[in-house]
Amino acid sequence: MRDALDLNTVRVYAAVVDEQSFAGAARLLAMPSSNVSRHVAALERKLGTRLLERSTRHLRMTEAGRLLYERAKPLLDILLSTQEELGAVQRELRGPLKMCMPGEAPRLLAPILAEFCSLHPGIELECDTRMTGLEILREDVDLSIVFHRGHQDDSAFITRELATLPSIVVAAPSLLARTGMPRHVRELKSLPCITTLSALKGQPWQFQDAAGDIVKVPVRSRYRVNSGELAVAGARQGIGFAIVAASPCQEDLATGRLREVPLDLCPAPLKLLGAYSHRHSVTVRVRALLELIQLRLAGSLNQPICLGPDETAQERCGVPASK
Repeated sequence: MRDALDLNTVRVYAAVVDEQSFAGAARLLAMPSSNVSRHVAALERKLGTRLLERSTRHLRMTEAGRLLYERAKPLLDILLSTQEELGAVQRELRGPLKMCMPGEAPRLLAPILAEFCSLHPGIELECDTRMTGLEILREDVDLSIVFHRGHQDDSAFITRELATLPSIVVAAPSLLARTGMPRHVRELKSLPCITTLSALKGQPWQFQDAAGDIVKVPVRSRYRVNSGELAVAGARQGIGFAIVAASPCQEDLATGRLREVPLDLCPAPLKLLGAYSHRHSVTVRVRALLELIQLRLAGSLNQPICLGPDETAQERCGVPASK
């Protein structure tokens, strides 16, 4: 089999013909004139024929040179057009994007999804809040948004952390009047608690020690719900202690409907994750959406409030106290 022509060398030759000079081709291609001359000379050696007749004033194609130009030029133009079109696809982001998320996620993500679709009119978004979790990725879904606390279990799915939501333990004044204010996480084992299934899956509550290691505390729960909002509502009624994201509780804490419980360990933060099935199958659409979510959520969430008996929240959680 004969060796194939070097496409880049043919491109340089076509530029020389278009510009009618080696210097003009060098400017067009942003390369030294000497390199242009070497490319054309190498192509002539490869083909065993002269392609250009050179003089001090102009260039003229030989018959072989004209044949090569007429056959190659349309192909080069098609390749350039295809390259530009593919670049536009990458920039414009066209096509379907099917995703799902739990019902409480739109509080954070609804404005970001709307912005994403506004930026990319070619996107056809389908977002279902009735389905959630990783297993749904086995269906025809590109991306699943999930909440998770603590270490992730090994999974066949790929997850990307989008945001960290600092968490606190809260309780209603009426409950604290009956139980007293606990100071150590071990005390929670004998107190009524609220389990948030979507984040904890009914498992023990998870805290972090000073080294960042997870400490699991089994709790009693007769009130198991599938959203942080429901957990907060139950906590307001004095049903049990709740471990929840700090941000949505600020109004309740300010008005006194809830009180933060100052424990010796900080609750493990709630993680917002984007999950997809295989690393190699993630589309540019999914990747762009995940990057926008990370960008918009970065720095927008409150720092944890986690008071121990004799120290500030920042000191307990390893963050220097502000001066």
